[in-house]
Amino acid sequence: MSLHFEIHAICPTTGARAGMLHTAHGSIPTPVFMPVGTQATVKALTPRDLAVELDAKIILANTYHLFLRPGHERIERMGGLHKFMSWPRAILTDSGGFQVFSLDTLRKVTEEGVLFRSHLNGDAHFFTPESTVDVQISFGSDILMALDECLSYPATHDAALESMQRTIRWARAAYAHYLKREKGLDCALFPIVQGSMFADLRRACAEELMTLDAPGYAIGGLSVGEPRDLSQEMAAVTAPLLPPQKPRYVMGVGMPEELPEYVAHGVDMMDCVLPSRNARNGYLFTSQGKVVIKQAQYMDDQRPVDPNCTCYTCRTFTRAYLRHLFQAGEILFSMLATLHNIHYYLDIMTRMRHAILLGNFPEFLRSMRSVALRSSE
Repeated sequence: MSLHFEIHAICPTTGARAGMLHTAHGSIPTPVFMPVGTQATVKALTPRDLAVELDAKIILANTYHLFLRPGHERIERMGGLHKFMSWPRAILTDSGGFQVFSLDTLRKVTEEGVLFRSHLNGDAHFFTPESTVDVQISFGSDILMALDECLSYPATHDAALESMQRTIRWARAAYAHYLKREKGLDCALFPIVQGSMFADLRRACAEELMTLDAPGYAIGGLSVGEPRDLSQEMAAVTAPLLPPQKPRYVMGVGMPEELPEYVAHGVDMMDCVLPSRNARNGYLFTSQGKVVIKQAQYMDDQRPVDPNCTCYTCRTFTRAYLRHLFQAGEILFSMLATLHNIHYYLDIMTRMRHAILLGNFPEFLRSMRSVALRSSE
């Protein structure tokens, strides 16, 4: 397999890591935030925006949605996901497990997998640990995720234990199938640690999954309705248990000020829909706190969204103009706001990496906590 991870520096105070993740579609400096391109597109941005303006090294796409439409066979016939969406850099695809389990009444869990009905037309489909590996291989993904069971919050210990054990069995089946299929392929499969919000289950799951000696590991089942401090607690419990020489990926997090908190636990990779979703809703992240652009105070504001930001939006447009676009319902607002928010996230990761390499990550962490306080005011 072509995936290779090397660590360049570790913060002695926190354990934060700076490294390089090498894939068939380029090398990725870590820690890294992955913009979410659910349907083979990061909403409101072109691949050129992502590659040229934002210099994103890796994006995430969604197996569930792409399986249903346009279908993995069609994407494979088109030359794979990279060619289909004209994205030359790395792609991580999730297994679709989170989306399937979000369907609630439209799915049924068995030992073999998950029977579910499409939210598009009601057609029945069946995901197994093996089939989700095959679908992601059809995409040509650089990083594949194993099928897992993701519980909503809260869950009882008994329910979480049963779910966690099923996730382990599915991970073993998926990994065995992956080893048969990956010969000559440039892809890597990550199993996912589950266990709800129970530290003992997280530890047990991590210990079992490490026996697979996978190329990387993910921490799933967070941001499912639990308090944010509980998300941090589970990451803090789990990440140090995972192999130190392998990349660690926390799925579906978080707010900008939370990113360095996860990195402080030893996490290397993150993704979240927040920067793009909040942008479309007029919520902009800045170094001086949040900007809710619809507010009347910005009607005549000639400042950029963030005077400390170097993105195209902040270099070129005023808050007054952005507010006008938002109030008028113009598509351009979503484009400019999304570009800014994702730039803000990626810039945090770049500055965080430099801080780790230079040995001043604790100071960076304190500065981000002060931004969090301003944002909460």
